[in-house]
Amino acid sequence: MTLRWLAGLLRHRTGRVLATAAGIALGVALIAALGAFLTASQATMTARALRSVAVDWQVEVQPGGDPQAVAKELRTTPGAGAVERVHIARTPGFRASGDGTTQTTGPGVVLGVPADYAAAFPGEIRHLAGASAGVLVAQQTASNLHVRPGDQVGIGRGGAGPLTVTVAGVVDLPQADSLLQKVGAAAQAQPAAPPDNVLLVPEAMFAELSGQPGTTQFHVRLTTSWPGDPAAAYQSAIAAAHNFEARAAGAALVGDNVAAALDAARGDAAYAQMLFLFLGLPGVVLSALLTAALVSSGAERRRAEQALLRTRGYAPAAVVRLAVGEAVLVGVLGGAAGLGIAAAAGRLALGPSPAGADIGATMLWFVVAFAAGLLITTLTVLVPAVVDLRGRSVAQARQTVGKHGTPWWLKTGGDFLLIGGSLVVFWASSGNDYALVLAPEGVPSISVSYWAFFGPALLWLGTAVLLWRLVLLALSHGRGPLERLLRPLAGQLAAPGAASLSRQRRILARAIVLLALALSFAASTAVFNSTYQQQAEADAQLTNGADVTVTESPGTQVGPAAAGQLRAVPGVRAVEPIQHRFAYVGADLQDLYGVRPDTITHATALQDAYFQGGTAAELMAVLARQPDAILVSAETVKDFQLVPGDLVNLRVQDSRTKQLQTVPFHYAGIVKEFPTAPKDSFFVANAAYLARMTGSDAVGAFLVDTGGTGQAEVAAALRTRLGAGTAVTDLTQTRAQVGSSLTSVNLHGLTRLELTFAVLLAAGAGGIVLAVGLAERRRTLAIMAVLGANRRQLRGLVLGEGLLLGACGLLGGAVIAWGLARMLVSVLTGVFDPPPSAIAVPWSYLAATAAAVIAALATAALLSARASTRPAVEELRDL
Repeated sequence: MTLRWLAGLLRHRTGRVLATAAGIALGVALIAALGAFLTASQATMTARALRSVAVDWQVEVQPGGDPQAVAKELRTTPGAGAVERVHIARTPGFRASGDGTTQTTGPGVVLGVPADYAAAFPGEIRHLAGASAGVLVAQQTASNLHVRPGDQVGIGRGGAGPLTVTVAGVVDLPQADSLLQKVGAAAQAQPAAPPDNVLLVPEAMFAELSGQPGTTQFHVRLTTSWPGDPAAAYQSAIAAAHNFEARAAGAALVGDNVAAALDAARGDAAYAQMLFLFLGLPGVVLSALLTAALVSSGAERRRAEQALLRTRGYAPAAVVRLAVGEAVLVGVLGGAAGLGIAAAAGRLALGPSPAGADIGATMLWFVVAFAAGLLITTLTVLVPAVVDLRGRSVAQARQTVGKHGTPWWLKTGGDFLLIGGSLVVFWASSGNDYALVLAPEGVPSISVSYWAFFGPALLWLGTAVLLWRLVLLALSHGRGPLERLLRPLAGQLAAPGAASLSRQRRILARAIVLLALALSFAASTAVFNSTYQQQAEADAQLTNGADVTVTESPGTQVGPAAAGQLRAVPGVRAVEPIQHRFAYVGADLQDLYGVRPDTITHATALQDAYFQGGTAAELMAVLARQPDAILVSAETVKDFQLVPGDLVNLRVQDSRTKQLQTVPFHYAGIVKEFPTAPKDSFFVANAAYLARMTGSDAVGAFLVDTGGTGQAEVAAALRTRLGAGTAVTDLTQTRAQVGSSLTSVNLHGLTRLELTFAVLLAAGAGGIVLAVGLAERRRTLAIMAVLGANRRQLRGLVLGEGLLLGACGLLGGAVIAWGLARMLVSVLTGVFDPPPSAIAVPWSYLAATAAAVIAALATAALLSARASTRPAVEELRDL
């Protein structure tokens, strides 16, 4: 019997079955695709974090420990690859003489490294000038001492006389923070910045530093295969380091750079989970609502069919089995189709799974998605059928006209309660000390404030219920406007048509709210993704400086006029020079950048979020109008208790005397971020004033604008023209190397995936719901035809209903999307670094979504209007 019943459903109710299965398929596909994205993104984060580590372990031999025993233990440690001995000694300072002056520095560090160290750990030392072997001086030290390859430097040795060495080359230490860390100390106990003065000497020469026994470290590269999940990889890394320390029996401590990198990545993974909730779960809920709407549109027909079966002698249990069979059929069809869509969409949008991705976790997401599809089917197809069967008699089930009361959630003001709750949660989750994701240092587990999700979720639901209330009120008391709306389309049928729409206000309200929710989901998701892409690009540009950045070698004197040579390269639109000096404020040494405030934005973008105390344009105007004005970091303002207008005396090196001289500035505002500047404290000043006071207009870097295209080609051309002595970096390189929380994630693929589903859900909410609803009301249209309505009037009535649904749905969706997008961006501020000064609105996508919805509504209305012209006798016979 069940099989015959299902076969009959497929033959006679094909459209309804397939439409319901399509709604389930969308939910299943969205869960499976986003789950695959989450797994792949976590593997990408882990791989990116591991690539950023130059030295995995820095194992420091403790006092009394035997270095040979530690080295032997390391070489027998599973996963240990390269192991190199490094000696570290402190020195009172360095000294260099030249051009009739003598330069000295404060305390510094001398590293004794083996000859093959750079080959074993290529990311630790970057060669800038001179030879790559011998005595190497760090870039900032070379600037402080005014030395270049071939010059001599004296190394202080405490009680002994200085040791004089000849500089062979100048290098950069990209990971100086970890290289010169205090091994074993917590993050808050680490130095605020690495030492300014560093010298690298061959291991054999290090022994000549008598009286300075120093510290012995072993730098280790691990070959361990880490889990794809950053949190699991972090726990494995912590356990491996602790295991070695236990086997070393106190003779050594591990500076675990792998765990430090994975510590940040696990926070990124938590943000990815939050994105899954914020951007994925609403789509799943929406697909369930769409399925429920499709099922409920045929509720009266289903009740009549169940009543007929019971009239013919079928027991309630037998009818339930038929309902179960229908639910299984729809659930399996929808689930299988959804998994197929997810596999194809994930492959097209996200590409192949990255190396290290957990295939088992991906398959688990597919199982979860299929189970979710069955759950949606149970809640939307089976449960209503069983409730109707047990709660209604045969006579009640055969009634086609009944009275519907006001839902309890409208009587109790559920919409106002939900909106009020969302505002309370939003206020709490946007406080100054609020953190969406918290990853305590050294703690394997992370804390994610999932409750913050309730702010946008409650707003989404609350505004939907409010829209439902407003639509019911408008349809209940607005027959006059409805009649005027329908009259150009339905003629004399406008008055009964308006009355029919008013009586069916619950069905229309449900369809309008569903369309508005789908549109708001599409729009808010698009706005968030566009804002994220905007800020990810801003983050990369902050680090690199511009599309292409040319950084001059330390000690070279290149003036602003050299920009002309760069402008001659094809593809270059603008070139902007930036001075880079070092200045002392009190005893604190900070970076000082000299910029041309009138033209700086020709080559790079400045956002208002980078500054405090004024917009970017206002503060640049202050620097131009008041040459001695200076922008100061917030930390410095707090430390020195500065107020606007205060005199700030900086000690900056004079190029003529090679001595530090006091240069007066006046504090004008706070700078939090600036192109090429570090994340910590720095200054921004007027380049012309700085050049006049120091006697040099030497440029530290040139920012090159290429119009946003061809960065790699322009960078390659500049490298060929300028030679190896000048560092050239482009935005495409930096984009792959740096980033805030989620720039390593394939957001472009995720965006295509989410927005495609959003369009399908919006079109389905409009077109399919309208078409199914009109199909279920064919009886009403046929009766109107019998009573004298002509074909034009029937078509006009159908088209008028589609117009009403589309107009109200688009307007309601736009309002809900506006509030939801602003709340989403505010709650997820932790994802953005720097935070956005304004949200980005993808107007082209929104227009395409609106066009798709209008096309779906028009198609459904036209097909239904065409069907409404069938002879009434044939229509009533079929029904």
